[in-house]
Amino acid sequence: MKILKLNSISPIADETFRGYEYSDSVENPEGIILRSFAMHDYPLGEDLLAVARAGAGVNNIPIEKCTEQGIVVFNTPGANANAVKELVLCELFLGGRKVVDGANWVQSLKGQEGVGKLVEKGKGKFAGQEVLGKTLGVIGLGAIGAMVANAAIDLGMSVMGYDPYISVKNAWLINNRVKFTSELSAIFANCDYITLHVPLTPATKGMIGKDAIAACKDGVVIINNARGDLVDPDAMIEAVASGKVSRYITDFPDEKLLGRENILCVPHLGASTPEAEDNCAYMAAKQLTDYLENGNITNSVNYPAVSMPRTSVSRVCVHHKNVKEILSKILAIVSSQGVNIAHMQDQSRGEYAYLVLDLDDTLSPEAVELIRRVSGVIRVRVL
Repeated sequence: MKILKLNSISPIADETFRGYEYSDSVENPEGIILRSFAMHDYPLGEDLLAVARAGAGVNNIPIEKCTEQGIVVFNTPGANANAVKELVLCELFLGGRKVVDGANWVQSLKGQEGVGKLVEKGKGKFAGQEVLGKTLGVIGLGAIGAMVANAAIDLGMSVMGYDPYISVKNAWLINNRVKFTSELSAIFANCDYITLHVPLTPATKGMIGKDAIAACKDGVVIINNARGDLVDPDAMIEAVASGKVSRYITDFPDEKLLGRENILCVPHLGASTPEAEDNCAYMAAKQLTDYLENGNITNSVNYPAVSMPRTSVSRVCVHHKNVKEILSKILAIVSSQGVNIAHMQDQSRGEYAYLVLDLDDTLSPEAVELIRRVSGVIRVRVL
């Protein structure tokens, strides 16, 4: 099988892809691994089975188009969580203390006499506040948000968390001193610092706009390491200029935001550590090869999770629309061949579903073709 890498990927993935044709120039790949490469105008070949994003965000991948063609899209939630958490904590301190401004000012003193005295005289304009005793609002309590919330508790902050879709797993991992709220308005009204950890969707785009900012406490610090378009840049520029927002720190620079006092743009460094890159590459490679070789789906953003150990002679994997009677039609074809089904899983996710059949014998090519012809079937693989 062939796997195409569309970005530089940590060498740790090389071992997982041993035995594959793996490079940045293979043609007609069955799998693609990438980081930030923009795929929206990239041709999706007939042989392409899966795309693995070595990272969490997938807005650079045409999810809907992939789903329609039976192409599974994976991401690596949590693989870079510690790296992003550490950057958020750094920015939390920078939000209250004008360290960057002060350091830049000190550099401007080069060549002047009596630097020590000049520093003592001018340092007052860079005074800041401590985070101890302040309230942090965490919007989104996934892998990163949960870690940030726990770390802030350890720093002596009060923490409020908002996430209507929080998983049971993450809920158990969060410190019991974190106060959960079901209303975003409570975050805006009560928090001195707000940090964003939600995906970019039509519902979240521009969620921090003029109305949201107006509902915030005066002097709030807002930190965005999730996606740039979660924040309306024009509304944020106005709010920072007026002092409503004392500082905005983002990992997603926008030309509009550059060169403005109290707006700090970081060059998308959230996952830029060798540890995070290794973790993401390893996780993406493992998920991709498990799907290509075994049909198992773990951490897909467009198809349901289905995972079974290989114990039978043959495995048939079917991507299909989530519609009535399609499963019974597929099973009827298998039954007509006199082939026993040893194990089976069929899971749905919205309008689409994924079926895995472990069989005690191999289906004939004719039977496989009959399954492909069932209305609503998108893709059939025999492993």
